[in-house]
Amino acid sequence: MVLTVTVPDQELLDRLSDLSDRVELVLWDLLSPLPPDVAERVRVVQIGHYWGAPDRWVRLYETPNLSYVMLPSAGFEHAIPRVPPGVTLCNGRGVHSSGTSELALALILASQRGVPDALAAQRDGRWYNPELSSLADRRVLVVGAGSVAQAVVARLVPFEVEITQVARTARDGIHGIGELVALLREADIVVVTVPGSESTFHLLDATTLAALPDGALVVNVARGPVVDTDALLAELQSGRLRAALDVTDPEPLPSDHPLWHAPNTIITAHQGGNTDATYPRVAALVRRQLEHLLAGEEPENVVARL
Repeated sequence: MVLTVTVPDQELLDRLSDLSDRVELVLWDLLSPLPPDVAERVRVVQIGHYWGAPDRWVRLYETPNLSYVMLPSAGFEHAIPRVPPGVTLCNGRGVHSSGTSELALALILASQRGVPDALAAQRDGRWYNPELSSLADRRVLVVGAGSVAQAVVARLVPFEVEITQVARTARDGIHGIGELVALLREADIVVVTVPGSESTFHLLDATTLAALPDGALVVNVARGPVVDTDALLAELQSGRLRAALDVTDPEPLPSDHPLWHAPNTIITAHQGGNTDATYPRVAALVRRQLEHLLAGEEPENVVARL
């Protein structure tokens, strides 16, 4: 059996070209229609990196025998309403874990060690030598238990911190979400890694943020709406909390939004998975997925059957 698979760019096609004896690889960015005979054969569509435009996704309905849609992202909430019925949706769990956890650690260290203020002082030619908080000996609460959370935990361990994890359900070494407020009261740093969903919308709101001790650092590498922006902004403007955010709500953050200028705040523009490690890791995952399908096996990372 030859499996017809669309890929979004030439780089991914080239990385998978050795599979051509068993896989028909079709370059398709979902912007233009496929020839009808090709559209009939397509069984798998690989979505491109950081695609969000709804008009592209509509073309999925032009592939009548589509069985699988593969995402490069861990987040999948945006895809569920756009994928045709009868299709299995797989996410890119694990692809961005290293990049996102690297950035989480970079944001923590930059905030703890005052890097933004040091850079400002450098630009001014001003010697800046305050006593700042270490990362060592801090109490870090990681919210989430997925691949990104585990990668964050692994990278924090060498820094001699006290790590606690909380997730939707309790299990060995991980607290249940019902304990969140109590755990926040004991946290110097909270790192948010959960997926965006109805259950995580405004997980950190005015009430939960108020539970954090004065001076605590909120790090969000998950999805913007997991944190209530207005509530966080109030805490930042009062000077009570600090923040390091790779994601925001809204996103992209408008140029006149007050969050840009909130005190003790670092913002990166959803850069967690935007590294040169992404394409090789996406290609490795796609290769494994196609090998599973060719062998008649279930693919990895199934998140929904529409």
